[in-house]
Amino acid sequence: MDYLVRLEQGRATHPSAQVVDSLARALQLDRIERDHLHRCAGLLPPPDRALDAPITPGIARMLTRLTEYPIAVFGADWQMHSWNPMWVALHGDPETVPPNCRNLIRALFGVDDRARSLFNPVVSSGGGEHFATALVADLRLASSIYPHDARLADLIAEMRSANDYFESLWVSGAVAVLCADRKTVTHPELGDITLDCDVLTSPGSDTRLVVYTAAEGSADADKLGSLRRGALSSDGPPTQSSSSSFEPDDHADRT
Repeated sequence: MDYLVRLEQGRATHPSAQVVDSLARALQLDRIERDHLHRCAGLLPPPDRALDAPITPGIARMLTRLTEYPIAVFGADWQMHSWNPMWVALHGDPETVPPNCRNLIRALFGVDDRARSLFNPVVSSGGGEHFATALVADLRLASSIYPHDARLADLIAEMRSANDYFESLWVSGAVAVLCADRKTVTHPELGDITLDCDVLTSPGSDTRLVVYTAAEGSADADKLGSLRRGALSSDGPPTQSSSSSFEPDDHADRT
């Protein structure tokens, strides 16, 4: 224990990564605690080998109880894992496309029309190019955290091979976290709905909750209310997933 105190105070003399890893395992530290221990020792945290499983019991309860707004759960590779009835009312039912196509990266940059039909047309307030750049920068960050995840590596290789625009964004080397935006969704019955789109993260994991909301009393809030009434008429529990290319002048950014 004294050695840990000296590590945190910077008084320990250059412990090796192997020593710090052994301490972390012996103390049964979680990922955040393990990474903190490495930084205290002047070391980079070790990369994780595989993406986290995103659906925790708490997130499942949130999806069940937060019924007023469209919400979907994504992993760090932007694979969609779960969604609530309001998401279906806004964007359509993801169950209509194969699980492998329920991925935002494939929807935006891929060549499979099934993936591209995952969302209704969406325009970002910053424009399609800004959103695409931010999304690829977020994916690059995920790849640095999970360099040994085979599914993530396959997705990146697939997009780099299939889409020259994705390749140009990837080789730029930009790294960032995808944050809030304002989106206009073109709904087939209600027309354009302008919403705030927030990307919320769960501490200790790389789960992303994408949530759409509207300012109270606005016309867009009234349209969400119409969607809500329709969703309630066929309400069911939140759904958990069983598992042409984008160019810079495209207007739809897909989520």
